[in-house]
Amino acid sequence: MANETPDFWWEKTGFLSTLLQPAAWVYGRVAQRNMETKIPPQINLPVLCVGNFTLGGAGKTPVAIAIARAAQGAGLKPGVVMRGFGGSVRGPHKVDVTRDRARDVGDEALLLAAHADVVVDKDRYRGAQALARDGCDFIVMDDGFQSRRLYADYSLLVVDAMRGIGNGLVFPAGPLRAPLITQLAYSDGVLIMGEGVKGDEAVRFAARAARPVDHAHSISSAQQPVEGERFLAFAGIGNPQKFFAGIVAAGGIVAQTRTFADHHFFNTYDIADIVASVKANNLVAATTAKDYVRLKTDGLDQQFEQLYVFDVDVTFRRAGFCKMLIEETIARYKERCLR
Repeated sequence: MANETPDFWWEKTGFLSTLLQPAAWVYGRVAQRNMETKIPPQINLPVLCVGNFTLGGAGKTPVAIAIARAAQGAGLKPGVVMRGFGGSVRGPHKVDVTRDRARDVGDEALLLAAHADVVVDKDRYRGAQALARDGCDFIVMDDGFQSRRLYADYSLLVVDAMRGIGNGLVFPAGPLRAPLITQLAYSDGVLIMGEGVKGDEAVRFAARAARPVDHAHSISSAQQPVEGERFLAFAGIGNPQKFFAGIVAAGGIVAQTRTFADHHFFNTYDIADIVASVKANNLVAATTAKDYVRLKTDGLDQQFEQLYVFDVDVTFRRAGFCKMLIEETIARYKERCLR
């Protein structure tokens, strides 16, 4: 299963968004009621949620990876619980990078499992319990902020500065998963990824809600030299333009692009088209690590003579940001235990 966000979500309010506002009002009321009335179950471990306000990619996964690494550096054994979007496994299922396919557990689960224990389960409370039984002592919840299926001691909401909160409307008229004011009320901090006017707008909203704001940048890199290479870059992620810009920032030349829906599972026709264009135009194929795990577990990576895979690392403006988050989450957990 894959999802693709419509362009009008990220533009000023227009005909389509206005037409869909009655449906958005209903959806928003249900989402708001769920967040305000549902009491999430608590697990006897500190839980840090990494979520976002909108549908579509914002950079949660690289942030979750950075937090997991920092937790390990602090002597903890972090475990990641997630739904496993795009996969068929219902859970609880502990991800095995040597055996699982993206079609089963989702592409993001495979990326995270290279850095920490990961359990895929739509019921995140049950998934967190499975991690606890495996000896994990710090839970990172990737997404799930709006679902309220697991109590989070700290909820960090990630915002892509290129897109922000889009047109500011709730699904289906816009990208918001619930009314912004409701989401801000249940958040503990906001992280702006990159630079952009849309990010500045999100900062203003967070300031009005008295939520702390931090900043980070994502850096794309490949194992091979990138400088001067001419690429056909293809991606099925939330914001492909961010990936293309990352190649340019690394010194590469994006001569052609192919974009697909987020979590898209490639077929032989997709790959044949890309390979043919690469050969005809003397280019090099390039994709993201997230796309690569889908290609690899389906065996389609073998169709390329050469394929550059760009991974994403996150740098935080505030020194020790992840350590601060972990310490704050643990402190809040200890307070919770005393109630």
